[in-house]
Amino acid sequence: MTPGGRAQAAIELLEEIVRAAREGGAAADTLIARYFKTRRYAGSKDRRAIRDLIYRAIRRTGELPVSGRAALVGLAREDEALAAAFDGAPLTPAPITADEPESVRGEVPRWLADRIDRSEHAALLERAPLDLRVNYMRSNRDSVATMFPDAQPTPLAPHGLRLPEGTSIEASTAWIEGLIEIQDEGSQLIALAAQATGTMTVLDLCAGAGGKTLALADDIGGEGRLIASDTNRARLDRLAPRARRAGYGEIETRLLNPGREMETLDDLRDGCDLVLVDAPCSGTGTWRRNPEARWRLTPDRLVRLMETQAHVLDLAAAMVKPGGALVYAVCSLLDEEGLGQLQAFLDRTPSFTVDTLPFAAGREHGAGKLLSPRHDGTDGFFIARLVRA
Repeated sequence: MTPGGRAQAAIELLEEIVRAAREGGAAADTLIARYFKTRRYAGSKDRRAIRDLIYRAIRRTGELPVSGRAALVGLAREDEALAAAFDGAPLTPAPITADEPESVRGEVPRWLADRIDRSEHAALLERAPLDLRVNYMRSNRDSVATMFPDAQPTPLAPHGLRLPEGTSIEASTAWIEGLIEIQDEGSQLIALAAQATGTMTVLDLCAGAGGKTLALADDIGGEGRLIASDTNRARLDRLAPRARRAGYGEIETRLLNPGREMETLDDLRDGCDLVLVDAPCSGTGTWRRNPEARWRLTPDRLVRLMETQAHVLDLAAAMVKPGGALVYAVCSLLDEEGLGQLQAFLDRTPSFTVDTLPFAAGREHGAGKLLSPRHDGTDGFFIARLVRA
């Protein structure tokens, strides 16, 4: 493909990504994969170049652009070689005019600029590292590191390895044999905060596809009782094959009906030694991995997410036995979802008190700790551990 052909393909994909962000459609990675699946003529170099153009345009633009062309025009204003590709030849973009719409450079949507520490803004758009968690029931970090020549131990998580971006994982022996999971170091610390052991009844309340559930399974060593629940069937169904590959013992799964969760969880009331709440959130802490998520977040959506967080915290509290623990985490740098949400819970639930987190990473932030890309090199998380009297 010519540079102009690549630019046109990037515009077409950016149009889909902008539309999906506006209407709640599929993620950018999914849309890109679908696009190339029907365009076999695009070689691997073309695909990489087009993908790079798309993510350069997304990362430089904090606000949702008016169109995919506007997103790429904004980038072309700063890149002479890209601007030259807008030459109007067949299958290439029309020339850029002086007065046409273009995206505006920015790291964070304007309405959130003052709610996120400004020193973090640039780091939120850097490329994220590729972190692995070693399944220490089956191997150890040193042994797995020998399978990846460029692997380095993660500085904060005891079972983590960090690899160069683009390292092939799913074809590796370590992956096939279930020795590793792809998991950001910050997520590994959430599981560490749980301090799960083999004698416990453990509930991962918002389990999703089960990344943290599998880390908890590692900690309880195939003993105890581990339950993973979620309201999303498609995500929860991904847990079982992952658990089989890793060789973990029986993990119960429970699909919840939103707003009627107690119909499925009532037998666990006051019965769990540990409940993990990795709550649905804005994902501001993961913008390094999903930069177009900035285009999806609106004030109304944030309010709805906060309502959900309060609901799941109250639900989790009912599951914890006296003397048991509740770990609350959000992959967000917004206090509305982290510190503020937790303080509101403590105010209305005096039977819970703050406990010490078992790691030094992060910065003390009220009743919990804040991990961030700039300070810790992890995704952004607020994490707190509570105990019930």
